[in-house]
Order: sequence, then structure tokens, then C-alpha cells
Amino acid sequence: MSIRVVRLGSARARGEGLRIGTVRRPPRGVPRSRYAADDWYDVWLPNLAPSAALVKAAQASPTPRAWQAFARRYRAEMAKPENRRVIELLAALSHRANLAVGCYCEDEARCHRSVLRELLDESGAKLA
Repeated sequence: MSIRVVRLGSARARGEGLRIGTVRRPPRGVPRSRYAADDWYDVWLPNLAPSAALVKAAQASPTPRAWQAFARRYRAEMAKPENRRVIELLAALSHRANLAVGCYCEDEARCHRSVLRELLDESGAKLA
């Protein structure tokens, strides 16, 4: 049992379990009925996505310093009680079921999912 951190739309790994989309918006041009069938996600959980303002600021300046500021501000957003509880729930579930969380970004190193991976790890999640 564990949590995988994945790129949404990529082929599912064997035994991956429930795929959770931690994105602000659903995939463009994809009918809702195709989200799971086309390996986007089974459940949409925008609570764990960075705010639109934060994404816009990060895209405006793709420097290492801007990325560090993004990560710091995303962590602050995830520290809010409603988001912290969701992260703790996923961490607890990772010891009893296989799950996957993800985003559309190609490069995980420059995606909120890399910070989300750290937050899940810090919360005691079992990561794949």
C-alpha cells in the first residue's frame, strides 16, 4: 500500500489504485466521462492544487529563486487547516490502500507535485 506521485494523463502503473487529480482545472477538451478511462484521474481534488494567483506568479518568472518562492508559498497554502487535513488523510490512507496523486506538468521538479510529495512524506505517508 502506498501513494504514487504521477503525471496525469500518463499510463497507469499496475496496482496504482485510485488516481486523484490535484489540479485547479479539469483537462481541456476531455469529456468528463473520459477522465478515468483516459488516465487523467478518478477523483478531482482541487484543494491540493496551488491557487491560480500562485501559479500565475510562478509562470511569470521561471528562475530558481522564483521556484523557491513558489514552493514556500504553496507550503503556506497547504498549511491551512482544510488542506492540512486532506494531506493527513491521504497519508493515513497510504498505509491501507494504493493511491496516486498528480498534475499535468511534464517536469515534476518544477511542479507542485514535487512539493506535495514532500508534504505527504512529512505527514508519514508511505510513498511508492
